Amino acid sequence: MTTFAEAREFLLRHRTDYDAAVNGFKWPDPVPFNWALDWFDAGLATDPASKTRAALWIVDAAGGAETKGTFEAMSRRSNQVANFLRAQGLKRGDHLLLLLGNVIPLWETMLACIKLGVVIIPATTLLTPDELCDRLDRGRVKAVVATQDQVAKFTSLGGESLMRIVVASSALHTGWLPYEATNNFPESYKPDGPTNADDPMLLYFTSGTTAKPKLVRHSQRTYPVGHLSTMYWIGLKPGDIHLNISSPGWAKHAWSCFFAPWNAGATIFICNQPRFDAKSLLATIGRCGVTTLCAPPTVWRLFIQEKLSEFKVALREVCGAGEPLNPEVIDQVKSAWGLTIRDGYGQTETAALAGNSPGQKVKLGSMGRPLPGYKVKVIDADGNPATEGEVTLALGGDRPAGLMQGYQGEKGQLSGADGDLYRTGDVVFVDDDGYLTFVGRSDDVFKSSDYRISPFELESILLEHDAVAEAAVVPSPDPIRLAVPKAYVLLVGGAERSRETALSIFRHMAERMAPFRRIRKLEFVTELPKTISGKIRRVQLRRLEYDNDRGDALRGVEFCEGDFPELQALKSKAAEI
Repeated sequence: MTTFAEAREFLLRHRTDYDAAVNGFKWPDPVPFNWALDWFDAGLATDPASKTRAALWIVDAAGGAETKGTFEAMSRRSNQVANFLRAQGLKRGDHLLLLLGNVIPLWETMLACIKLGVVIIPATTLLTPDELCDRLDRGRVKAVVATQDQVAKFTSLGGESLMRIVVASSALHTGWLPYEATNNFPESYKPDGPTNADDPMLLYFTSGTTAKPKLVRHSQRTYPVGHLSTMYWIGLKPGDIHLNISSPGWAKHAWSCFFAPWNAGATIFICNQPRFDAKSLLATIGRCGVTTLCAPPTVWRLFIQEKLSEFKVALREVCGAGEPLNPEVIDQVKSAWGLTIRDGYGQTETAALAGNSPGQKVKLGSMGRPLPGYKVKVIDADGNPATEGEVTLALGGDRPAGLMQGYQGEKGQLSGADGDLYRTGDVVFVDDDGYLTFVGRSDDVFKSSDYRISPFELESILLEHDAVAEAAVVPSPDPIRLAVPKAYVLLVGGAERSRETALSIFRHMAERMAPFRRIRKLEFVTELPKTISGKIRRVQLRRLEYDNDRGDALRGVEFCEGDFPELQALKSKAAEI
């Protein structure tokens, strides 16, 4: 029998020996295991070597304030939160919506929910009331923990049965319990019973090929244990100070701002900035002795606009995730710091399943090789092995611990991760050495500033506008964000392809969508390319964008969001709520 501690120790021992790690690694057995109780509390918070070490270190870049919480202290505080939640009637299997920024209560609540068996639904604070309504409904939410700037969004949401908890509120809010009441509860916690490996832990709403986000369900095993592979890819060690640049509510935040660092016994480092400032962040990384860094390509592209050689850093490992990095970015970081950015690959549905691991040859543009514990197959449309095809994971006896339980349906049923193979939807090229290079998506989901964007979600909102008959959303190249959402729009009869119409549509989208998902460009066309069966050929529109071919017969009249100063008031309003 392999335990969590044994599997972890094996990967740490072979952190730079890829072949030994891949050939000898075994996932821990799927036995009752509560990561927060059996690892965080009984291990990190108890071991003399780690208990007084900072588990979490938050720096406020604007005010200069710093907050630290040791493993021992975080254990006690999460016990208090768990006891508080239980006293309010929450029990194993209930669902809690977590709507917090990078504040200590986020980590305390996560740990508390894991201990209690409450299913966590992480969400970004950028969500609109309409989007929150969908999450409350389909997520069957019984409780919400939020900061006071989110309270107004719930005025007409949730009903009287929804338990509401507000963090760091400067005033009383009717119907909301103060999070600070958790301080009045015992610092020790006794669980109701054992935690089974397949007990649900997390529900993520993620963009997919349907109009509404899909619900990805992870268990008490899949993310805590599964992220041993993420720990390995990043190259984390006990005592590291790890910075991952990701916003709460997204799976990557759980990847590298929660499970992977604490699997290693590293300190999670957070730098909160009102507005991203590359120069200030680089100075903070050096001043605070950050040793490991993972950032999306957008951030790396902003970093290299500064004189990196002027920033003295203690970094040992630097990683990128989200989409492939340009060679010039990697070269500039290498020249300045002597470090090679290593790409990795995974999904909301998985932990890190491939990567350029520490101590190994890095192939520029490649996502690396399958990580320990993952049997990756690349197959063509007919299911045969191929050098270019879809990334799939072998299931059955080879099922990796880091794969989701499945997509949760309206009645709680699971799908998408059963059978012999899990299909990622990502198409890659695999070379003779086993390195994977990303080619594209088998569906049309794309990334913008490391956020997954579903055309179907945006198109469904576009079609609610009275002037829109049909729409197709594709990525349009952007020098900073990699790509931004652009809509090719066919108008209804009588609607003019005018500035006024464009402004009306931009306003409609700004009111309905979170900022990271807004349409940034519109192009009014007279037809959309379609297959014989009537499906829109987005691949053709993508090609038009990337080739910047203005002479094609499909082109029409284009408008950009930045051309409309009238939209600034809406942006300011969105920033306030």
